[in-house]
Amino acid sequence: MATITNFLLSKPPSSPSLPKQPTPLFFRPTTNPSLLTKPSLRLAARPDRPGRLTLRATAATQKSSPAASDERVQRVHSVEEFDDALRAARNRLVVVEYAASRSASSSTMYPFMVELSRQCSDVVFLLVMGDESEATRALCRREKVEKAPHFTFYKSMERIHDEEGIGPDQLVGDVLYYGDSHSAVEQLHSREDVEKLIEGHKVDHKLIVLDVGLKHCGPCVKVYPTVIKLSRQMSDSVVFARMNGDQNESCMRFLTDMDVVEVPTFLFIRDGEIRGRYVGSGKGELIGEILRYQGVRVTY
Repeated sequence: MATITNFLLSKPPSSPSLPKQPTPLFFRPTTNPSLLTKPSLRLAARPDRPGRLTLRATAATQKSSPAASDERVQRVHSVEEFDDALRAARNRLVVVEYAASRSASSSTMYPFMVELSRQCSDVVFLLVMGDESEATRALCRREKVEKAPHFTFYKSMERIHDEEGIGPDQLVGDVLYYGDSHSAVEQLHSREDVEKLIEGHKVDHKLIVLDVGLKHCGPCVKVYPTVIKLSRQMSDSVVFARMNGDQNESCMRFLTDMDVVEVPTFLFIRDGEIRGRYVGSGKGELIGEILRYQGVRVTY
């Protein structure tokens, strides 16, 4: 869990370290600037871990140019191309991977980003080879990216999140959390949105599960795939919604009025009244609490 005060008064948390040291971007380029060895992939859901994805990869021969299946990942070669891509994306989520030709971790992560690009058609994926040329080095310096692989997330030209040294599961979670716009989870942006949602479900008496978090909150990102999955499975009887408290002043005032001091906090609302809350990111505990407020007897 994370306290709201700490997140709002400090800069976004620094990225965790890789088990293997990330590769510095500013070294002399190799004689062969070709991108990465691309493995063949099979994507499978882990039934024992809701919302997590498992990738099984086998080595493939290296190709001199991106395969046709990679075409949704746009290569960026300069500051000008980068800025043009952000402008063209408008309000869609943009995920940028900064990679290096001599980075084994970049080679591992790139295929996962390709797979995500196929599944997330409303997200823009960009690739910057930091050691490709002086132009890409200049871009990395401007964006203050020093090691690869490094991922940055943008919306409406605003840099909203950074990750360094992450694995595939974390990348999937980040894309779902920052790019979700088509799931059954209602996206709320003000107190008025909350009041409208509550009023709209007084007639059908559905339970509302309101996920309250912050933009730069690791536990919030971690549990969100479970929230998406539950919103699909329980759509007949439960309404799921989400609000980021640090999105604007209206959201922050709502969190203050609701006495939310740690995130993620899940508020359980029915017939216009808050019936209870759960604070934490435990998937099993969250499911248990939802069932309890649905009238199912749960023992821990």
